[in-house]
Amino acid sequence: MASLGSRIGEFRKQRSITQEQLAEAMGVTPQAVSKWENDISCPDISLLPKLADYFTVSLDVLLRGGSPDSVRMREEGEPVDINKMALKIVARSPKGESTEVNLPMPLIKSGRQAGKPLGVQMSTSGDSKIGSVLNNIDFDEIAKLAENGMLGKLLELNTGDGGGVVVFVE
Repeated sequence: MASLGSRIGEFRKQRSITQEQLAEAMGVTPQAVSKWENDISCPDISLLPKLADYFTVSLDVLLRGGSPDSVRMREEGEPVDINKMALKIVARSPKGESTEVNLPMPLIKSGRQAGKPLGVQMSTSGDSKIGSVLNNIDFDEIAKLAENGMLGKLLELNTGDGGGVVVFVE
């Protein structure tokens, strides 16, 4: 089983950011991040939620590993209750600031039935790549995927400078 330090290093590399960038976002020194990744020390417990949010993973995934965010289709016969589902969008600026939107599927569904497309405007700190993705999300198609059993992380965009956007159906 991979260690916490190796998971932090893996998540950092997936986001294409340096130890210095992660250190700045967490308010620690680059040496502290290096020690975490080399399993010499662990982050302070108060930083764990901030790390999980920064990497857009759950605390469970940060601490234990695994990938419950993976896209999956419901098993045949598994109930589909779209009224208990939500669309979650997380936009992260290159500075590590994040904006989250949680949209209950019944809200999206009611907009579809009324013939009124749902739109979301999120601050992206001037990142045009993220803004372009957010402005072109087809909520109708996401709702159809959810109704047909699609769950998990449907989209992840990393801009290479620490910014990005993740779209989940939970």
